Amino acid sequence: MKPLPDFRSPDFLRAHMREIMDFYYPICLNHEDGGYYNEYRDDGFITDRMNQHVVSTTRFIFNFTLAADLFGREDYRAAAEHGLRHLSDVHRDPAYGGYFWTLDRRAPNDATKHCYGHAFVLLAYAMGLKAGIAGMRQKVEETYALLAERFWEEEHQLYRDEISRDWKTVSPYRGQNANMHMTEAMLAAFEATGDGKYLDRAETLARRICVDLPKKAQGVVWEHYDETWSVDWEYNKDNPRHLFRPYGYQPGHMTEWTKLLMVLERHRPKDWMLPTAVHLYETALAKSTDIAYGGLHYSYGPDGRLYDLDKYHWVQCETLAAAAALAARTGKERYWQDYDRLWAYSWRNFVDHDYGCWYRILSPDGRKLSDIKSPAGKTDYHSFGACYEILRVLGALS
Repeated sequence: MKPLPDFRSPDFLRAHMREIMDFYYPICLNHEDGGYYNEYRDDGFITDRMNQHVVSTTRFIFNFTLAADLFGREDYRAAAEHGLRHLSDVHRDPAYGGYFWTLDRRAPNDATKHCYGHAFVLLAYAMGLKAGIAGMRQKVEETYALLAERFWEEEHQLYRDEISRDWKTVSPYRGQNANMHMTEAMLAAFEATGDGKYLDRAETLARRICVDLPKKAQGVVWEHYDETWSVDWEYNKDNPRHLFRPYGYQPGHMTEWTKLLMVLERHRPKDWMLPTAVHLYETALAKSTDIAYGGLHYSYGPDGRLYDLDKYHWVQCETLAAAAALAARTGKERYWQDYDRLWAYSWRNFVDHDYGCWYRILSPDGRKLSDIKSPAGKTDYHSFGACYEILRVLGALS
């Protein structure tokens, strides 16, 4: 067995990020319809040339803008601009405003307006602005205004989740996931603009989801709520593998919040942020660590029982970023030990050393469950973004 890399090395992290980009670029560019192809087999073969998901488009933009800056690649910047044009010109609803959830080539096949998708729209425009792409400041402002008008619930200080194309019908469902990614987007918008209103909103969302609502949900982040933001303990209980709204507590979201809280604290330190981040992280690892095989399981219920024992790539990625953030923030070696242990598991099981990138999902004992490496929405945004955030906490960005 080959010796493991030094997972704390900036050179290792950059090399891994290059490998991720090499898997997708340039084959991901859809020159016929615009945007990017969304689905890839393990070897990079494009298995769907029709579907265009707004989450894929925006996550590819995220990757390309970061890579353009990190590696000084103008072709990556051009690839980001290619996606931003498609986002603005094709994903955007010309009749009612907002952004379509999915397209069949250039026509909407699901025109529902999802807060989750719009969070990534804001993130994509903010990343474009960070990268110095023209016209993005106006897009950031427009998207923030749209979110305030259509999704923001002043009474609850949170965003509603799903609305019909014409904005007339609001789903009763409310979820933390959309608000978590909205926090991510607001932090990026603040970093891109310096405007404190985005940081204000990020702080509000983080406190509501991570401090206030957990008081009625066993002290940690629960996923699903009704229109009054009361806990819905039964939502998708019969569908624990739902792609965007799985049942139960999500340890990966708890560690993702740890990462976001540490980003928020760097910009606006408050005494509740570090203890909350540590609590979410510790709970996630206590509930989901697989002692037998390594890695983290996917979900557990209010009774503490694991509902989905499979291993999802994004859970490992977000936990790596969280462990590094806590290690850097606290100076405690134990978090670096968590980091090294999880990287070793992921390196041996999730990372495809033949073709590149991460497998999406593994069985509890580490078997690959599909030859589709990257379905719509994946883009290895989690692995790429985690490596970037780790470089940031290491002080290795120049």
